[in-house]
Amino acid sequence: MDLDLFLHDLHFHSERVIPPDWEVDWEDAPLSYKIYRDLPEIPLADDIPLTLSEQNFGHMPERKQLSYFLWYVYGLTQYSETVTSSDGKPGETYTSFRRFAPSGGGLYPNELYLYLQTDELPNGIYHYDNAHHRLLLLREGTFNDYIEKALGTRVEHSSSFATIILTARFWKNFFKYHNFAYRLQGLDAGALIGQLYEISKPFRYEPTVHFHFLDDALNHLLGLNSDEESTYAVLPLRGGRAPTLPSDLSASSLSQTIPAIKAVACERSKNVLDFSDLVEINEAAMLQSTDDFRSLNRKPSIEAEKKWLLPQTKKLDYDLAKACRNRYSPDMDFVLKKVDSATVSSLLKEASQDSAPRLSIYGCFYQVEGLPDGAYKYDAPSHAFVKVKEGDFRLPLQQGMTLDNVNLHEVPLCLHIAGDRDHYKDDLGYRGYRIQHMEAGMLLQRLLLTASALGMNGHPLLGFDVQTCDQIYGLESRGETTLIQIPIGYYRPKSWLKGGLLG
Repeated sequence: MDLDLFLHDLHFHSERVIPPDWEVDWEDAPLSYKIYRDLPEIPLADDIPLTLSEQNFGHMPERKQLSYFLWYVYGLTQYSETVTSSDGKPGETYTSFRRFAPSGGGLYPNELYLYLQTDELPNGIYHYDNAHHRLLLLREGTFNDYIEKALGTRVEHSSSFATIILTARFWKNFFKYHNFAYRLQGLDAGALIGQLYEISKPFRYEPTVHFHFLDDALNHLLGLNSDEESTYAVLPLRGGRAPTLPSDLSASSLSQTIPAIKAVACERSKNVLDFSDLVEINEAAMLQSTDDFRSLNRKPSIEAEKKWLLPQTKKLDYDLAKACRNRYSPDMDFVLKKVDSATVSSLLKEASQDSAPRLSIYGCFYQVEGLPDGAYKYDAPSHAFVKVKEGDFRLPLQQGMTLDNVNLHEVPLCLHIAGDRDHYKDDLGYRGYRIQHMEAGMLLQRLLLTASALGMNGHPLLGFDVQTCDQIYGLESRGETTLIQIPIGYYRPKSWLKGGLLG
């Protein structure tokens, strides 16, 4: 497979990475969650608080804190049923278990593993079984030195009570999206990381995300088959940094320091199809030695043009738990309503804090108070808009959508996250693509939660024509490209029956 052509088509011609005769076998779909068999289990507290405000988590036992934290990060929060229709007649009913972080098609291809060092639980490697809200012990022992080496000795683990290891399971969304799953896996992982960062704040945890590590060594630690599931990110909590990077430490030599484990997981699908392209691109992105670790510090430039300064607003004070519960994708339920400049100011100021400096936020705005309709770039340092083009771009954006599941004429804010057009390949090789999309996913989740806190909602979209958006903003000449489209606005209540899964 030509990997460069694969990534180019994946981004600019997504129809080329999915066979034209592709049909989804819903009857043989994988489970919505990963289930291990015959592992020691540790139940977690199910008295989940309905609010995260005014909670004194510091005085709670670590196990109870961790229970609440994991549920808000990636627990099953809602059960839903969707009925398909054809020619006005009801069709099949599909069930799904929702979580607070968004996921393409509600498939959630990511898994959470934890390395824990607490007084209440045995030290070791655990899987978060969100189907039963419990921890399953995969490997008991102390692995500070092993994880530190896998991260290139950039984190000193004695100050971390927990390290989150986030993975992607390839079949989980390949069964529906074929090779387009590779793009979704990075964005989904980023949205989950963004959720983890936001939920860490009321718990006063201090996560640090790492995208560079020895892949095979961490997969070996978790007992994973790298052809089925692989590590995407590592997040120590309360971790300190160490100053040195060891020279030429290989994944194979580190893996040999601990024995292999084989844990059995359930797979509902009887016919798991070949997804060798995903395996090949994942292998190309793997780091086999700490000598392969690279840094990236490039920042997008802002032209010295006329700027529309946004009003200064106070930091939003809102109930994060309520914002999580209220966040959903409105589909066709957007209702056009003017947005005042203070609301837009709060949305972008809150969401862009601590975001990757290599990403840009663009937007096509309609009926925003004090701002001529048009396409703009957001300049975070000056908290201002730079005009790209004036006009109403709702029609070309609507025509560029591959599915008419959102009426963009009812949306005042259509944001676009953009980044390096070559996906950092010159600096980071094939790993750059998934890092860029994880960074975009983190920013996406902050935008969605902030919009929810402001009484609006956003609908993340990948079914859009990238080249149309790039042309609107002139991104090719800037060396950038559109990564994801996010219509944001007010909405009417959805006609649905829903039930929370709060114990």
